[in-house]
Amino acid sequence: MSILIKNAKILTQNLKREFLNGNILIEDDEIVEISKKSINTETDYKIDCKNKLILPGLINTHTHIPMTLLRGYSDDMILDKWLNDSIWPIESKLDKNSIEIGSKLGVLEMIASGTTTFLDMYFFEDTIGKVSKKIGIRAFLGFALIDNGTPEYSSNELIIKCENFVRRWKNNDLIKPAIAPHAVYTCGPELLKKTYDISNKYNTIIHTHCSETRNEVYEVKKKYGLRPIKQLEKYGLINDKMILAHCGWITKNEIQDITKHGAKISHCPISNMKIGSGGYAPIPEMIDSNIVVSLGTDGAASNNTLDMFETMKFCALIHKQHRWDPEILPSQSVLDFATIQGAKALKIDQYVGSIEVGKKADIIIIDLNKPHLTPKHDYVSHIVYAVKGSDVDTTIVNGKPIMLENKFLRLDEQKILDDAELCAKNLTSKL
Repeated sequence: MSILIKNAKILTQNLKREFLNGNILIEDDEIVEISKKSINTETDYKIDCKNKLILPGLINTHTHIPMTLLRGYSDDMILDKWLNDSIWPIESKLDKNSIEIGSKLGVLEMIASGTTTFLDMYFFEDTIGKVSKKIGIRAFLGFALIDNGTPEYSSNELIIKCENFVRRWKNNDLIKPAIAPHAVYTCGPELLKKTYDISNKYNTIIHTHCSETRNEVYEVKKKYGLRPIKQLEKYGLINDKMILAHCGWITKNEIQDITKHGAKISHCPISNMKIGSGGYAPIPEMIDSNIVVSLGTDGAASNNTLDMFETMKFCALIHKQHRWDPEILPSQSVLDFATIQGAKALKIDQYVGSIEVGKKADIIIIDLNKPHLTPKHDYVSHIVYAVKGSDVDTTIVNGKPIMLENKFLRLDEQKILDDAELCAKNLTSKL
């Protein structure tokens, strides 16, 4: 398959963060030419990008895709009560069919709003993998580990099922396995040891919730004598394969530990504010320490969208407000979090995260011909502060258009919406 993108304004996100006016030629899954001059060749698709902006596909490094079925189900609650009284009871009713429906809805939403790669943490990840592969989105799928077991597997079969899962997906082009111990407060020492062993054996990404709330930090310290970062470090899990979600309640010393071991951060500002965590991940200090920071939406039950543009805007604003400093986190840094830094967190920056010759063609196109995007003084500013997910016109993953000029090529949008509505009603009626 070949695609020619013409007359484009291109935010490359390359090392120099170049902005170009020109054309992009895609052949198979790769960007083969970027030129200021016309490219005259026959291609399967030709996309005229007058009044449109091109940028790398966005990378969401923390979410729970099937939780789209729980969007708006239980809001305005503290985290412990939300999990224990609302989320965990309904999750116990999940099965492969509901996970498939929720996954299709989640992928539909991400494609529609410009996300081309996501890191998940949930149950029935094989089912999520099959959906993601069929649609053609790039995915890292975190097999959830919890001491008490999951809705899919009992506690005594989790490890063998996890290792089998990693083996099944490790050589896939688009779908990669990850290991996801839920959190230190739900995973004891034995499970953390086994997480390290499997990750080390297969060289897989590790993903966990960490220091999300003040209560979590003090409960973990009371139980183990260590804060969450130190407990993870004790079992070798603060390493260059680890992506820590949240980290709203960490110290300067813990930042040093993260830096020393090369762990990465997924910052989830919207869900953190929604649960009233009271803590702000110390992103400026992390940047100063050269920690790779990326962005996550979290699940649609706690956000309530998977819109990475919305997450970028909130990320930029909360730190300015919290530090009384409008210069603390420039828009370019925030765009980096959602693109090239996300790729670095997942160790795929040699393939995606920027628009460069030789990289995979994960590209999105923004329609700028909108009142809220006029005039156009600064395109990076627009991306972070003004663009909405609904402004995405086209989404290309691995050289294949999945949404083209607001039409889904591989998805029956209405059927997905209808199925999700019915499935969500059936799930909640069981409680």
